Amino acid sequence: MLLQNHNCFRAGMAGVAWLALAAVSPCLAQAQGFQTIAPYAILMDADTRTILFERAADELVAPASTAKLLTAEIVFHEIAEGRLKLADEFTISENAWRKGGATAGGSSMFALVNSRVSIENLLQGLVVQSGNDAAIALAEGIAGSEGAFATLMNRRASELGMAKSTFANPWGKGDPAQKVTAREMVMLADHIIRSYPELYKYFGEKEFTWNKIKQANRNPLLFMDIGADGLKTGNIDESGFGLVGSALQGGQRLILVVNGLKSAKDRAEEARKILQWGFRSFEPKTLFNAGDIVGSARLFGGAQTEVDLLADGPVKVLVPRGSSERLSARIVYSGPIAAPIAQGASIARLLVQRGSVQALDVPLKSATSVEVGTLPRRAYDAGLELATDLIRRNFGKK
Repeated sequence: MLLQNHNCFRAGMAGVAWLALAAVSPCLAQAQGFQTIAPYAILMDADTRTILFERAADELVAPASTAKLLTAEIVFHEIAEGRLKLADEFTISENAWRKGGATAGGSSMFALVNSRVSIENLLQGLVVQSGNDAAIALAEGIAGSEGAFATLMNRRASELGMAKSTFANPWGKGDPAQKVTAREMVMLADHIIRSYPELYKYFGEKEFTWNKIKQANRNPLLFMDIGADGLKTGNIDESGFGLVGSALQGGQRLILVVNGLKSAKDRAEEARKILQWGFRSFEPKTLFNAGDIVGSARLFGGAQTEVDLLADGPVKVLVPRGSSERLSARIVYSGPIAAPIAQGASIARLLVQRGSVQALDVPLKSATSVEVGTLPRRAYDAGLELATDLIRRNFGKK
């Protein structure tokens, strides 16, 4: 497979029938060169989706109250689909009041039992005050019960590509079945910011008053002069202190996830340090312009043996300023891919590695449509695939 020459990119053919790899020659970059005491962390540039830093980003951890991000996303999605309105009201059930109210000892918006509260106010109680009562009331209002809403959370997480994360309740209570990865939480935050700009604003409110009780937003980044405008903190014994946050400086947005810190002070200081480092340490590099052929994928039973691949737009990556490290890339798909293939079908991914960091994961689509090939063509491909599979099996034997 050939990857089009572009700047310092040059590719050769490698791999087996079910996996295509593209080797890329050395480019300017450098190792992460940054240290944090956060056991779990990831920093992403929102525009290019470049991962600037990661540490144990694929390990499962308890999300604590950052699970409320998915609760909020589901509410946002229902509003966007026209099934809910901000003015609609849900009832604060005795269950929501007892488990999520002030007497339960957790964070609360102090909603009164059996009162009716608008979805807008419940959202503010959820994302500003981190109200467990607000989360439960929203879950019950949408799905009928916390358990039914947890099922909805897992279905929605799967739809959003959160393949590893699982959810058990809408408010972040510790549960063995409630685990997330930092990488998937940064994906969720990015989706919320992109998909619901008019609703995302609630995450940036610095305070909210309900039932005559004023509470400040628990996100410490909002009170720092670093351009922060959301999202959510969390803390339970199983998780330590964690945060999903975002900041905007000079038109550049960074999204951060940290977890496992020992104190609120450590959480605030590490989050600020990582964001400030990210804003000052990188510069953009274009790997492929819009419309460039990125590579090709092997086809099975088609009128042609390969189909060209391209991205939706330009492919850019952020690299450390004045850097001198290797960038490598590979095109990954499950194949050979069976024809017919429609033009624009998403059939592969471009993975770009910067040192130990997987910097980019870009969907690739077929540049053209490919019809089913002739019977002799299909028979030849079947024989070739069978022979390849036999070789692979024999080489795999000890």
